[in-house]
Amino acid sequence: MPRTRPTVADLRAWKGKRQLTMLRIFTLDEAAAAEEAGIDIVSVPPELVTHPDYRKVAPTLFSMSGMDHLGAGTRDDYLRLCGRLLLAGADAMYCSAGIETVRYLASEHIPVVGHVGLVPSRATWTGGFKAVGKTADQALALYRECQAYEAAGAFAVEIEVVPEEVATAISRRMERLLLWSMGAGAGCDAQYLFAMDILGEHKDKMPRHSKVYRNFAAEYDRLQRERVAAFSEFRADVENGSFPEDRYLLHMAPEELATFVTQLDRACGRADTGNEP
Repeated sequence: MPRTRPTVADLRAWKGKRQLTMLRIFTLDEAAAAEEAGIDIVSVPPELVTHPDYRKVAPTLFSMSGMDHLGAGTRDDYLRLCGRLLLAGADAMYCSAGIETVRYLASEHIPVVGHVGLVPSRATWTGGFKAVGKTADQALALYRECQAYEAAGAFAVEIEVVPEEVATAISRRMERLLLWSMGAGAGCDAQYLFAMDILGEHKDKMPRHSKVYRNFAAEYDRLQRERVAAFSEFRADVENGSFPEDRYLLHMAPEELATFVTQLDRACGRADTGNEP
């Protein structure tokens, strides 16, 4: 049976029944690979989800888009952004703004995904880029935040860098709110990683929760060395006269060349010498 793109209702119906897979992707190639690999959910930047070819390569990926609220503007600006991206092909909108903004968007029937735990745009309030919910008080605050998101109309939250036991306990107590785990364990409804981490595309320190499945950074280094070598060989060929070789050139028939040279000399005001240029 061919895959179809899931709806919010489908995702909710699967809660507690199976673990979903989720990726953050940035390119059409990654979207096509996620589609072929059978990934369930993707997070995509606005410029990707609005690309005219996005849904051609990713017809069944449930696609969340959006942007950090610090750059989104007012609630009405946020609503207009949501409308534009949903019309372009997004299925849900990420919102890192306050609960009242979530409530406002949800009241307009926008499928909203919130964010709890380590939220980069709010990290200063939780002590920086580190785990959240390691004490009982912090864990209870996370639960209250999830409750608030559910009450405001969000259908899911990304829960990031939270102890597994805490995320699992909260997930089991949320009737309708889906928890998408980034470094918060398998007790949630989806496992979320960045494609660039899975592919090992950068040489920075990897997040503790990320697993590297391929070493693209080494391949990129190899390709760069090959790129430099090819460019150097081209420069050398030009300098020593071995490029362009005759097989890369187009030649004119001798009689046409003779006519052209005669006409060219006349156009330049030169006498016809009968000699080749």
